[in-house]
Order: sequence, then structure tokens, then C-alpha cells
Amino acid sequence: MSGWSGAAVTGVGLLTPAGADRAATWETVCAGKPTAGLEELDGLRHLACRAPGPADGPGGLGRAAAARRPDRSAALALVAAREALADAGLDADGWDGARVGVVAGTGAGGTLTYERQLAVVREDGPGDMSPFAVPGALPNAVAAQLAVEFGIRGPSMAVTTACASGATAIGVALDLLALGRCDVVLAGGSDASLSSFYIAGFDRLQALSHRFHDPSGGLRPFDAERDGFVMAEGAGFLVLERPADAAARGARTRALIGGYGATSDAHHVVAPRPDGSGLAAAVRAALAEAGAAPGDVDLVNAHGTGTPRGDAVEAAVLARLLPHGPPVTSTKGVTGHLLGAAGAVEAALTVLSVAESTVPPTANFTEPGEGIDLDVPTIARSSRVGLAVSTSVGFGGHNAALVITAP
Repeated sequence: MSGWSGAAVTGVGLLTPAGADRAATWETVCAGKPTAGLEELDGLRHLACRAPGPADGPGGLGRAAAARRPDRSAALALVAAREALADAGLDADGWDGARVGVVAGTGAGGTLTYERQLAVVREDGPGDMSPFAVPGALPNAVAAQLAVEFGIRGPSMAVTTACASGATAIGVALDLLALGRCDVVLAGGSDASLSSFYIAGFDRLQALSHRFHDPSGGLRPFDAERDGFVMAEGAGFLVLERPADAAARGARTRALIGGYGATSDAHHVVAPRPDGSGLAAAVRAALAEAGAAPGDVDLVNAHGTGTPRGDAVEAAVLARLLPHGPPVTSTKGVTGHLLGAAGAVEAALTVLSVAESTVPPTANFTEPGEGIDLDVPTIARSSRVGLAVSTSVGFGGHNAALVITAP
């Protein structure tokens, strides 16, 4: 990897509760407008504080879902990936698919397909089960669907590191480019896990907000009244290339991803290591790979789920590592928690922060929680962002950090 100078981000695609594409999502995030609401699922009347799914319709999920009937997570990914490729000016009909890779992060895989087809088997018998139940439910469903759709014949893989999956996928993509195994990598994450299993399960872990009297204020990153996260679904994908390759074909580079760090807490299946040393090591590793120092950081897009313990540990780590006090934002206050897609969507939003010289606000932050000593913006700021860090944390002790810089 001698001479490695990072990857150029030449395309960005998003489909989130905040918008059906990149521009709409960015506008809602910068407005600091929360998207959570009360929306009940069958049998979960008291666990219904969640962000709505991405909009259907022309150019959105409706067209993709009708094409091949994939699991919803794959349908979301198709929309976001298609936008990313168009943004990069790449045409799948004209590329050498053997030199293109795809890395898709997911936390839950095709959980909706699994739940629905299991119900079919139990209620109607195995003869009525869809022949596409297994390929739709497997964790690699998103990567496989994207490879088929775009003729990607290089490495195609799924990564699952819980809520760090999207960021981990981007980190793996950097390695594929650095090792010369691909010339272009489509990397990101998608999750559609608004299911009875995951909502009830996260609630049993006391991870979800119960602010049912004020659902739009349910996810409150770093706030004194935070009580958990609001579940959501969505997808985000980036087109990554070596900078020289992007320049050679005249592509616009929105930002560079210069460093990636990944560590494991090796502490507990759901609780973060109390001293935050695992997350701190991931951030240090990402900065070192980018050849940057902590004082160079202009912005952090934090994991910031709004859980009492998780936010406290992350805030302590960032305050300790970055004593110069750069702004720390959590865009989950707007989008909700996208689980395995979160890291990719937040990396994409951090790319836009760098490209647009804008620090997004943290929705629902009104008063810092005990021990939270961070500069948390409550309105969007116009400010040059030369170097930003995006952090992600997942159950099981997964930590990931990406360093994103101006080209």
C-alpha cells in the first residue's frame, strides 16, 4: 500500500426517511427536521415510535421493488446505488465489470423476507413458500442483487458488523482499491428491519426511545433527556475510485476517504467498553492512515444514537481525543437509526459536509447530558470542513472510523 493516497468519492446515492434521494436527504438534514413519528406495526402497539420508510414512487423504491421483487433491503440499495453511479457518471453498460467490486453492509440481512416466508410456511405449508425466500433472506442478498443489476463481476461481498456495517463496507472497499483488486468499488449499506422481531428485540434491550408523547423528539443525541433511539430504514452508497483513475476519466471528486480504522471492544455483546478505548483506537488508526493529527479535525459526524450509555462513552472519547473542540453532530436526530446502513449514510452525509462546506445540526439537542462536553450545533453552519471523521459503533463491540477530506 506504499503511496496510498486514499479513495476518491465520485458518486453519492441516498434513500432515507429524510428524502428519496441525495439532494432531498441533505436538505432535510441541514434543516434539522426530525422524521420520526408514531407508526404502529401489527402486534407492536406500544413500540411504535419509529421513522417512516423512504418514499416510494418514480425514481424511488417503487420502480426497484417492481423490477425483481427483491427483499426490501435490496430494493432500497438498488435505488441508492443507481443514484451513486449516475452521480459518478458511470454507465454499467460501458465498463469492464471484472474490474468493479461491490461491498454491502447490512445488520439484519433480508429479515422481512425471512419473517414473512416463515409465516407462510406455518400458516399455509411449505408448498406456498416463495422459491426466492432463501436468496432474499441471506445476508448477501444486497451485494448479490447489485452485482446482478449492474454486471459487477469483481469481488462481491457482504459485511456485517451490526450498526457499524456500512462504515466497515467502505473500509473494505478502500482495501480492495489499495491492493489493486478493483478499479471501481460500489460500497455502502442498506437495512430494512422494521420488523416485529427487531423492534421488540431492541426494546427488550432497552435501546429504544419511549418518548411516545413527542415522537419527533424521540431520538435526542447527546441531550439530557435522551432515552434511546428510533428505528428507521434506508440505504446509502458511494462510488470509490483511486484519485488518479478518477482524474484520468475527468470525473468530479466530491471528497477523499483517506483513512479507516476498525477495532473490537472484546468486552460485552451489547454494552460499549466503559473507557471507550476501542473506539478511540479506531479513530486514531483512521487519522494515522490519513496522515492527519487530531488537531486537523474540523467536524465529527458521530455515531450518537441517543442511548444514555453509548452517547456518554462516545462523548468522553471525542472530548479526550479532540481537545480543540470541533463541532460534533449526529444526523440520526433527523434520519433515525438506520442500523446496518447508518455508517454508510453518515459517511455520505460527511462527504457532502466537506463538499458543501456545511456543518449539519443535531436535531432535538437542547441541553447537554451529564458529562457531555462537546460543541453540538443546533443549526446548520457554513464553515470550511477540510477534514472530518465519521464514527460508527455496533453491538458486539465493533468500532469503525472513517477520515474524509477535501480533494
